[in-house]
Amino acid sequence: MDHPRAWRRWIPLLSGCGEIEPILKGYSDDAKYLVSDSEGKPRYVLRAYGIEQAGTKAREYGILEEMKELDVLCSRPVQAGSLPDQGLGYMLVTYIEGEEASEALPRLPVGKQESIGLHAGRELRKIHRAGVPADVEPWQDRILARYRKYMQEYEACGIRLDRGDELLKFLQEHIGLTEGRPSVFQHHDYHVGNLIVHDGALAGIIDFNRYGWGDSVQEFAKAGFFSAETSVPFTAGQIRGYHDGEPDDGFWQLYAFYIGLVCLSSVPWIVRVRPAETADMLKRIGKVIDDHEGFSRCKPLWYPG
Repeated sequence: MDHPRAWRRWIPLLSGCGEIEPILKGYSDDAKYLVSDSEGKPRYVLRAYGIEQAGTKAREYGILEEMKELDVLCSRPVQAGSLPDQGLGYMLVTYIEGEEASEALPRLPVGKQESIGLHAGRELRKIHRAGVPADVEPWQDRILARYRKYMQEYEACGIRLDRGDELLKFLQEHIGLTEGRPSVFQHHDYHVGNLIVHDGALAGIIDFNRYGWGDSVQEFAKAGFFSAETSVPFTAGQIRGYHDGEPDDGFWQLYAFYIGLVCLSSVPWIVRVRPAETADMLKRIGKVIDDHEGFSRCKPLWYPG
């Protein structure tokens, strides 16, 4: 999909633009490009994908339109379409100026980090107000199926976690917590790698392509898995901003279950997708297990108070 120059011919809106440069960061299957205007200022992000994904991507585009209606601080949809002759579909969204929170936060004062986290939590609460289709299956049925799938994949991948038996025991004993949990719209990848910071403030949220519907608490698992490693003040702020204060014990029990599930699923995933990064992933998972003292505690050690 590396067609930077051809995009100007294929999409009239881009005919007068400047550089179209590939964006190589991230795990997305989409090809991504940064589109600058004629004066060299970044203006759009172009996402390209196989035309067979057109239906899924049309729904994603519609979600961005809904985020606009909810006044969520994120990229705005500009245009989407298909290029049958090239076998491609595309989506244009506005560029958000700044840098990933994963890079910006460590350079900021602790108070700023916490403030950005509080804002990120409030934005996540707005995201969760989006509509849920009437035909979405009950959350417990879906998460139970995932749990069983992750268990099978973990058993088959050939790698065993240190203290893995403690993790598996905790998951088995706490799967019942998901019974009756309502579904909300989920960004499903809400962490410092998908948040943009500019001039010491939250500038926007990117990459809604992994969206889904599920338990609101599950959304915080990626924060604990990725964001806490970058900035504890930010991550604690996100949790408090979402809840407008401290969450209750029920939140922490569910949080521990969902981050435990992330630990379990990440082992076969990294072996399959990025095997060269397996050692780094196992180190990250080990840190999470230690933070929960082998999942004998639900609130992680890094959380203040």
